[in-house]
Amino acid sequence: MCKNPLLLRELNLSERELGDTRVIQIAALLQDKHCKLSTLILCRCSITEKQCIILTSALKLNPSLLRELELSENELKNIGVNHLCDVLKDSHCKLERLRFLKSPAAQEACDYLTKVLGKSPLFLTELDLSEDKIGDLDWEKLSALLVDSHSKLEKIKLNNCELTEKSCSVLATVLSSKTILKEMNLNNSHLQDSGVKEICEGLKNTVCELEILKLSDCSITEEGYKALASALRSNPSHLIELDLTGNDPGQSGVKELSDLLQDPNFQLKTLRFLGPAADEACQYVTGIVGKNPLLLRELNLSDCELGDTQVNQITALLQDKHCKLSTLM
Repeated sequence: MCKNPLLLRELNLSERELGDTRVIQIAALLQDKHCKLSTLILCRCSITEKQCIILTSALKLNPSLLRELELSENELKNIGVNHLCDVLKDSHCKLERLRFLKSPAAQEACDYLTKVLGKSPLFLTELDLSEDKIGDLDWEKLSALLVDSHSKLEKIKLNNCELTEKSCSVLATVLSSKTILKEMNLNNSHLQDSGVKEICEGLKNTVCELEILKLSDCSITEEGYKALASALRSNPSHLIELDLTGNDPGQSGVKELSDLLQDPNFQLKTLRFLGPAADEACQYVTGIVGKNPLLLRELNLSDCELGDTQVNQITALLQDKHCKLSTLM
């Protein structure tokens, strides 16, 4: 470096292996009352969690200095990120731009969502983009954010969004990546069978550890149900809740999923494709006769003590479009 750093407004040390000693020196510079730096760029400098803490400690001691801090493509890990976020919460902090995500696409998604949501998605464990809040954000950029190692997101909601086959393909890429995402809610998003098939490409990947998938009222038919059953057979050990309420699986679609429940390797504890009352009736009857009533043409409940609640539930079951019963005794 040819110039005295005390005379600089911007310091760019990107792509240098700084090490602890240099980072400590930079931290000392940031604390000096004569330092005028407003922009510090340390991209691809192999900044560690420990070094990040050193830098943030300096910023806490002199929070009114920097306007822009660029730490992209370093391995800061959660503790380092938490320290950076704490600096941002300081009312004296003047930072206007803080970047530390691995890719420009992830950073663009983060900046866009911060404007839409009023807070950084990096502070969130649940991201709700229902009612097309995603707006003009490119799906590929959202994907980059979701798979970034700094993301803490465990749940994503995309209810009532116009999801296309392409956007579902991007979500499948997220499911096929190593993330901490545990719940995906796509209710009322008109996926249709083509969208579900794309999602299934992610579900069947053994890397996928999604536990809850909600697909109610998504215009899914028998073909989509078969794709789901096939994907879950390929990766049966993580999903514990699947909501398919308000779709039309046909007789074979119901059977495909019911057969899965009997697989000892399958962890699914909750499978919904009926209304609440009909679902309770289905569970009640299954417990009595040992078979899913949706697979039966004839149901004999003679000698069973049925209260008003059970009768109302069975009535709801009989009215459900999935029910194929022709004889009830």
